[in-house]
Amino acid sequence: MRLVIKPEKGLGKMVVELEDELGGEIERLSERYGVPVEEIIELALVGEFKKPEGDVERLERIVEEVEGKVWKLEKKYAPLRFKAYGLSEDNRILAIELSGLVAENNRLRRLLGLPPNRDPELRKLISYYL
Repeated sequence: MRLVIKPEKGLGKMVVELEDELGGEIERLSERYGVPVEEIIELALVGEFKKPEGDVERLERIVEEVEGKVWKLEKKYAPLRFKAYGLSEDNRILAIELSGLVAENNRLRRLLGLPPNRDPELRKLISYYL
């Protein structure tokens, strides 16, 4: 793995070749903790590792419990979200049909010699659902 270290100011840079084993370990740490590779290398160079305070195993158990509760809530919420999506699609279809009926109504009014019916509130409602 090739590591290029650039200063914040200036033009100088350093190129360091890391062994494949070390580069692989850095990439595994990056994937495991969801941290960019550059940040892991910076932490390794600066040496600002924080030691965990408190009982890490207890905190991990708490996190697992919270994740379980989140998944239970997600199971309850998913059907509601699906129904809401279905209703929003139904509303959209009705808005399209209503828009067509309003246009047809205005065309018929013109044929009869009547002024077209301009209802701004109805148009706002239709545009909201579209």
